[in-house]
Amino acid sequence: MDILKTLQTINACHGPSGDEGQVANAIAELARPYADEITRDVMGNLIVHKKGPGKRIMFAAHMDSIGFVITHIDDKGFLRVGRLGGLGVYSCLHIPVRFKNGVKGVVSSSAEDSKKMTLNDLYIDIGATSREEAEKSVQLGDTAVFDLPAFQMGNRISSPYLDNRISCVVLLLALEQLTEARNDLYFVFTTQEELGMRGAKPAAFGIDPQYGIAVDVTGTDDELDSKHGASSVLGKGAAVKIMDSSVICHPQVIQTLEELAKSNGIKTQRDILRYGGTDAGAMHVSRSGVYAGGVSVPCRYIHSPVETADLQDVEECGRLIAAFAQTDLA
Repeated sequence: MDILKTLQTINACHGPSGDEGQVANAIAELARPYADEITRDVMGNLIVHKKGPGKRIMFAAHMDSIGFVITHIDDKGFLRVGRLGGLGVYSCLHIPVRFKNGVKGVVSSSAEDSKKMTLNDLYIDIGATSREEAEKSVQLGDTAVFDLPAFQMGNRISSPYLDNRISCVVLLLALEQLTEARNDLYFVFTTQEELGMRGAKPAAFGIDPQYGIAVDVTGTDDELDSKHGASSVLGKGAAVKIMDSSVICHPQVIQTLEELAKSNGIKTQRDILRYGGTDAGAMHVSRSGVYAGGVSVPCRYIHSPVETADLQDVEECGRLIAAFAQTDLA
């Protein structure tokens, strides 16, 4: 699989939290050759089922992204916005965006003091000169996403929405590597994670997995002047999650992942995050509880338009997920 090309295919879709249908369509086509069954639930989660005789395992990677939602159109045609998920005000400024219908715009600010800028100061300029002109292109409640390309720099890849489209690529890589289904496998591409793991909750309840692995990006400790809120670094392999603010991973799952990595020559590191959360937070407390863990892609500049990851880390994550899918679990 060409990781960059696959990411570009998925990122070409409109998919902020709550409107992930285009992304789900693209992933369904990519996953179809490896699936026994593909379904969607009420929340829009895409569930790729590969049947097997062993344990019921749910792998979850969220396909939604952060984004903007129009809350007001003024007399001059400028669009005031709210946030879908964790938009950072300064990361959005002077960035091109696009709407689902193809309309494009740029983000600017009306703040007099840039040091005191808030979300209320941001607006989108779509080139309209009046409210009437703007309303011919967009409506209140329409959503916009970053409109920047994914590109490669050395062995690194930079793109908007690596969080969490790169983990969707990881699940596709794992599916591609599976020669047999020794366990009953559910690869779930979840919705609305950025708004509080909303899609993973009903998906986990419906599947009732015995094991759950969340695949997501994680913060890194190798950015300039790091405050050490995260433990992972780019280029040192798949990050086996120990904990974040949503979950303390089950010791049995951590041990299994690390033993599989060692026996299969997969590079790993430990993922300890003092903030954030993943779909593991929803899975591990579903029904009577799930043996839950996480495999993370270290990523710099999360929730910015230039999230950056290492291609080898992505490949190692895919290998580790495939190994876990094929192991005999107690």
